[in-house]
Amino acid sequence: MKFVEEIEVKGKTVFLRVDFNVPLDENLNIRDDTRIQASLPTIKYLLQKGARLVVASHLGRPKGQFNPKMSLKPVAGRLGQLLPGTNIIMAPDVIGPEVNSLKAGLKEGELLLLENVRFYKQETDNDPEFSRKLAEGCQVFVNDAFGSCHRAHASVVGIASFIPEKAAGYLLKKEVDYLKKITHNPQKPFVAILGGAKIEDKIPVLESLVTKADALLIGGAMAYTFLKARGLAVGKSLVEEDKLEIAAQIMKKAEDNRVKLLLPLDHVLAISIESRDAAAVADSYPLPEDLMGVDIGPRTIAEYGKLIKSARTIFWNGPLGVFEAEAFARGTMEIAAAVAGSGALSVVGGGDSIAAIQKAGLAGKISHISTGGGASLEFVAYGTLPGIEALE
Repeated sequence: MKFVEEIEVKGKTVFLRVDFNVPLDENLNIRDDTRIQASLPTIKYLLQKGARLVVASHLGRPKGQFNPKMSLKPVAGRLGQLLPGTNIIMAPDVIGPEVNSLKAGLKEGELLLLENVRFYKQETDNDPEFSRKLAEGCQVFVNDAFGSCHRAHASVVGIASFIPEKAAGYLLKKEVDYLKKITHNPQKPFVAILGGAKIEDKIPVLESLVTKADALLIGGAMAYTFLKARGLAVGKSLVEEDKLEIAAQIMKKAEDNRVKLLLPLDHVLAISIESRDAAAVADSYPLPEDLMGVDIGPRTIAEYGKLIKSARTIFWNGPLGVFEAEAFARGTMEIAAAVAGSGALSVVGGGDSIAAIQKAGLAGKISHISTGGGASLEFVAYGTLPGIEALE
């Protein structure tokens, strides 16, 4: 995979795929521009090197229909603020004669922002003819949209077949470099922490980590599927009944590979997630039939903390409880503090994990915070992604 600094871009029309899928408020103002800021180094480099820059992204899920509430116009406005002195042109569409005319008229150091690529169903279908139209007039393809690299979409994968020169931007390269430290010979001990609601979302990464990690620390609602698969009564806790067998298989695989798979030793319980009040802490089974687990308890925090402290490599995805509620946030916050203070190479992926790190004010103490939760999980699971393979 080539890096953007390895190719000549002066005077060339460069198609740059970024991830500008930013949250908007009801007045279509950008609530958080983190994703825009993340690709600024690549954008600035290309503009300074004299590229004629065509920038593409998706925003939301318009499902192949034009939706003014998911237009990239607010992003064009923000780019104008972040890149003073740069001529930024907002395209009226994604493909077509008018867009091709704007591409052809670009001067060196100018930026054309295309409309939302997902206004076309052909984008998510990875349609070859749509890919060809996206590529029209472009000599270089640069991908800096790590958060979309696990999607085999036209502007991520298909377009690469129609543009001769291809490279990774700064953000994509940084993501891959860090994630390779997790997947390719991680420094030992390697501790992986997985939380969140569902095993279903994490089966491939669990299958991968039970052959790579030294310890796998499980929390969040997904822990209760594992506990029930061990034959324990977990009260009203969320359980994926159709995943009990998979949970049992993963635990057996961990045992066969001599990987410690730890499940919570004690639980903060509540009547419901909505109650926002802890009802009890339990460290024995059966859990009360009218209560559900909403966070890991103090014994689990201490046990998990010991392993985190001894680690040299840490990968974390998913909160350990319903951390949005103050009464159920302690487990996630304490684990965040343990990861930040470990001194290990630490990679955090996923929106909720990032939100927890930021809520704890510890972002500066994490080695790498991934911009793509789903993409980082898939990379750890498979060691590559469709968007990366397209560049190779």
